[in-house]
Amino acid sequence: MSGQDEARERLTALRAATAARLAALDRSFADVVAAAEGANTDDEHDPEGTTIGYERAQVVALTESARHTLGEVDAALDRLERGTYGTCERCGNPVGPGRLEARPTATRCVSCARAAAR
Repeated sequence: MSGQDEARERLTALRAATAARLAALDRSFADVVAAAEGANTDDEHDPEGTTIGYERAQVVALTESARHTLGEVDAALDRLERGTYGTCERCGNPVGPGRLEARPTATRCVSCARAAAR
């Protein structure tokens, strides 16, 4: 199997797992909304646990993160098709195979990622 085939397989698996997580989060959000509609409690002042608003905000944040990951995976698959996958967008040097294995959507080599983080 070539490096590009391995990358495509890794990205496709990551995309499928993220899409499944997003679907589960969408169901969870619907459950939280349904629970709020059926509840006749003042959950904002309930000392017994988390609020429905907090749960809803948590699911929304996780959903946004999953959508962001899907965007990154789709962009990486596009780079793979264009032949630019694994090339640093900043300096043009190769992104190391270990970095791509750990973070298949990486767009920068370690040096450029470090420089951008400063």
